[in-house]
Amino acid sequence: MENIIFKRRSIRSFEDKPVEPEKVERILRAGMQAPSAHNKQPWEFLVVTDKDKRDALSQMSPYAGMVAYAPVAIIVIGHPDSMTEKFMPQDLGACTENILLQIVEEGLGGCWMGFYPDMARCATITNYFNLPEDRIPFCVIALGYSQRENSFVDRYDASKVHFNKW
Repeated sequence: MENIIFKRRSIRSFEDKPVEPEKVERILRAGMQAPSAHNKQPWEFLVVTDKDKRDALSQMSPYAGMVAYAPVAIIVIGHPDSMTEKFMPQDLGACTENILLQIVEEGLGGCWMGFYPDMARCATITNYFNLPEDRIPFCVIALGYSQRENSFVDRYDASKVHFNKW
């Protein structure tokens, strides 16, 4: 299967090689193509390429160590309003998945680290990067040239599929 959906893996090891700005832009454009409740598009992005800032970001979650070695980290940030706040996790999840798929399309590897709804973790990002109070850091995506190839792993489990009744 050559479809990028089937090749996407969580990549945590990266080559020491910068990612071209045009690839980062296409990745962000893909994120912005995601569906959202009432088409509110409640996302913003903080792209972190500075090594010192990536090192700091890698310490903000016990699962974020690879950010120190990835040449790029994207922080997906929610900007909810009263109409879309309850749908924000769905909207930002769709946005994040689009980003992850475009990372594969660009010949790169990436890994999604959840921060929201752990508000203590979110606060570390908010405080360090001085985000506005009404913004919520949803997740961090480390990305770069992978040390291993994205490859297909069959995860289909027919026992989890039900037709017309349970």
